[in-house]
Amino acid sequence: MRRVINYPQVRFSWAHPALEIEFGTAPDGTLRLLRLDRADDDTGSAPDPESALPLVELTALGHGSGWSGPRFTGTALGSRLRYRSHLSGSGPEEQWLTVELHDRATGLTAFVELTSPAGLPVLCSRVRLRNEGAEPVVVQSVSSLLLGGLPSPDDLDVHRARNDWLAECRWYAEPLRDTVADINVDAHQHDSRAALALTGRGSWPTDGHLPMGALTERGSGRTWLWQVESPAGWRWDLGERARRTCLALNGPTDAEHQWRVRLAPDAEFTTVPGVLALGAGFDAAMGALTSYRRAVRRPHPDHTALPVVFNDYMNTLMGDPTTEKLLPLIDAAAEAGAEYFCVDSGWYDDADGWWDSVGEWLPSSRRFPGGGIRAVLERIRERGMVPGLWLEPEVVGVRSPVAAALPPDAFFQRDGVRLAEQGRHQLDLRHPAARAHLDRTVDRIVGDWGVGYLKLDYNIVIDPGTCAPGDLAPGAGLLGHAQAYLDWLSEVLDRHPGLVVENCASGGMRMDGATLAVTQLQSTSDQQDPLRYPPIAAAAPTAAPPEQGAVWAYPQPGYDDDLITFTLGGALLGRIHLSGHLDRMTQRQLALVRDAVGAYRTIRGDLAQAAPFWPLGLPEWTDEWLALGMRTPDDRTSYVSVWRRGGEPELRLPVRHLAGSAVRAEILHPSAATAGSAVWDGSGLRVSLPRTPAVLLIRLTAQPANRP
Repeated sequence: MRRVINYPQVRFSWAHPALEIEFGTAPDGTLRLLRLDRADDDTGSAPDPESALPLVELTALGHGSGWSGPRFTGTALGSRLRYRSHLSGSGPEEQWLTVELHDRATGLTAFVELTSPAGLPVLCSRVRLRNEGAEPVVVQSVSSLLLGGLPSPDDLDVHRARNDWLAECRWYAEPLRDTVADINVDAHQHDSRAALALTGRGSWPTDGHLPMGALTERGSGRTWLWQVESPAGWRWDLGERARRTCLALNGPTDAEHQWRVRLAPDAEFTTVPGVLALGAGFDAAMGALTSYRRAVRRPHPDHTALPVVFNDYMNTLMGDPTTEKLLPLIDAAAEAGAEYFCVDSGWYDDADGWWDSVGEWLPSSRRFPGGGIRAVLERIRERGMVPGLWLEPEVVGVRSPVAAALPPDAFFQRDGVRLAEQGRHQLDLRHPAARAHLDRTVDRIVGDWGVGYLKLDYNIVIDPGTCAPGDLAPGAGLLGHAQAYLDWLSEVLDRHPGLVVENCASGGMRMDGATLAVTQLQSTSDQQDPLRYPPIAAAAPTAAPPEQGAVWAYPQPGYDDDLITFTLGGALLGRIHLSGHLDRMTQRQLALVRDAVGAYRTIRGDLAQAAPFWPLGLPEWTDEWLALGMRTPDDRTSYVSVWRRGGEPELRLPVRHLAGSAVRAEILHPSAATAGSAVWDGSGLRVSLPRTPAVLLIRLTAQPANRP
């Protein structure tokens, strides 16, 4: 005889003016997120407990899945977690809700911690696990955010973003049904076990793909856009449940990242956050996510000032700075309008082959005779700019004295062996000696030398991580270090609040939400070809707000005027990172650079609060025409960058949010009247660019309606 259990029924909602969420128990007793909608969206379906997912899924040794398949749903422990209580509240900037679930068999308690910034259709979720039992539990995976009940896979397209070295932010889309096939559930009485899954591994969390994804519903355009805020490992997957689509966001897992943690009695672990933004279309969802990113990041004056940075590396000194080479560059950068000047890699190199000897971070005497590097830094200040230096803090070369001076436990290790990658050891920032070494380094460079800008790079990959004493698995060690690194960086900024930090990992290989919430700028690429940078620059606002996305602009004296304005124009809707041999330019060429920098200065105040949009859709790598737009919150002013690399000389760009308005179109860059034209036709722009390569930066100003 089948035993019937009558579980207590729980139902409650949580909402604010932009977001509505409904929770309730399913027949099996699990609490589920039944409905998640924008407050202004009345197209959603009625709550369905059968297609919803339990609020938390997790696996642990001895407690596996309830079925076999590639998705992290349907777990044994997830089906046993029962509702205990919930508590909600609000502050001036966000609403919050904590739901408490408990498994009596193991004593595990899951606290689902949900937050949403006031006025935004964005949900952030993380799960805090506590072992309230008498025995240890070895956890192998914990969900950060689960959502079921989305439209059928038949109706959805899924978007992903390849993110490779020199080819970042390449979004692509396909029907979800291409992966999650229709198996005829009626014939099998069982949901499909298929999943479209994506993972990021190692210490470059955005190597391969951005930790993001999106679903759009054909016809309506409704969009669900997400990011996993992990600095060390992540996974998301999509599947089908009760003819509806389900989404699972996870940090690192045992199966894919060698991540496990042992929770002793009374011990806790908290997942990385999973974030979901809703919108009437992809652009609207990305606008909401951009606002969320601004709301949760560490406050800093740089986010509103957007100073122009000159960096001597890209296509210029390329890691070979000397006093002789730098002084004329400093003067030229100041004349061009730069406000920060960063000396990139090589300033510590006193001999050939510095790659495997770094770690002391002391200036070269050979490169900087007659006053040393301090004289160079002082010259930067004399020219009215803030000096900056490049640093790769987490690595120590195998030939560096630091490798022998620090204790073995200060470095990544496996099975008692210190790890080495490309002639470098990796510091473990959980170790006090490693932190003390870097504190001394930064306090000397910033505190004693007066450096106000640090470009923090990271050029090796340690995969899957480290097993220091106390680590159960290398993936757990890697996540522990990555989070300790961000804690260390926050402490550095506490001590030096005026310091500006740029995050770089061979370009955009560590372009994750956790790191962006701490650092002020994000390198978008190391791409050296100005003709291949536009698709990266145009899509970079999907990964970082425009005021954080550093885009190289490296005009050269050997370029013709069109190519000079092209490489400059690509950076004007982000953070312009100027480079190039400006000191060798003619006055006419340098005037082109000054004009571009001057145009940027007139719009940067708007960029700090603007939301991105894509009049031609997200760019493809080989597109001949590309476009990126920025719209201010009141929609009175919008900016559009348009690139032409080939194709027909004329194109029409729809600008939907201004359709039907009287709009003034004004070309801000380049200043030459022969470069091209842009005319507003009532609902879009008609752009003419007679030569290639070419770029225009256009300001669109909505005119006030005529009053009788």
